[in-house]
Amino acid sequence: MADIQQLKDLTTQVRRDIVRQVHAVNSGHPGGSLGCAEFLVVLYNEIMQHDPSFDMDGKGEDLFFLSNGHISPVFYSVLARAGYFPVEELNTFRKLDSRLQGHPTTHEGLPGVRIASGSLGQGMSVAIGAAEAKKLNNDKRTIFTLHGDGELQEGQNWEAIMYASANKVDNLIATIDVNGQQIDGSTESVLALGDLENKFVAFGWEVVIVANGNDIASVISGIEEAISLSRKQKPVCILLHTSMGHGVDFMMGSHKWHGVAPNDEQLAEALKQNPETLGDY
Repeated sequence: MADIQQLKDLTTQVRRDIVRQVHAVNSGHPGGSLGCAEFLVVLYNEIMQHDPSFDMDGKGEDLFFLSNGHISPVFYSVLARAGYFPVEELNTFRKLDSRLQGHPTTHEGLPGVRIASGSLGQGMSVAIGAAEAKKLNNDKRTIFTLHGDGELQEGQNWEAIMYASANKVDNLIATIDVNGQQIDGSTESVLALGDLENKFVAFGWEVVIVANGNDIASVISGIEEAISLSRKQKPVCILLHTSMGHGVDFMMGSHKWHGVAPNDEQLAEALKQNPETLGDY
């Protein structure tokens, strides 16, 4: 297991990777990627039992499914830094014939990617299928997922959420990135989500709240609490409160950076705020 400082250093480097990827091709989604950096760094480097040599079945491993696939820059960076593929391949992000498409795909054969997640709202359903397969195979490992809060406006999520509790899918831990922002504005102004905690409780889930999802120690504590609540006849939800664009001050908290790449001057400022720690690709 890594110590807190190692995880912080890795998170800073991942943030550099994110802004460099989207800047190089003038496209991509930096805001949500930056906000979820701590969560994915902790998950892959502190929590999950997983094998970077990678096979699609993942027998005997914890599995992760990224539902809000547009935050692929953070996913690709964390996978590369965890040894799934060469870090240098981040140079190919969103380029022709790249395995690192703007939204993750499976037909490219990129290690670490088990579902295509360009269309929002589908990750929960896939994860439930994987969790039930684990149970059928007497595999004791856990399924982890990540979803955007705006993504919960898709109705398929709530069918899946209802199904998971009704069928006691208790080896599933679903995390919601609660940053309050989506492409067209705040979630409150676009389509208010209401009281997410009580919604999940009403649907028969256990709920863990992480008030500061951009703090490494808080993320570790929250996931560990969720794990302690799992395997008790209920699925578990983590409401992870983050700031969109976290770590780059001019991006933080604004929906405007949902899907906009920084220009040359903005990139330089973002990199200045996130000094190189582990070596750029």
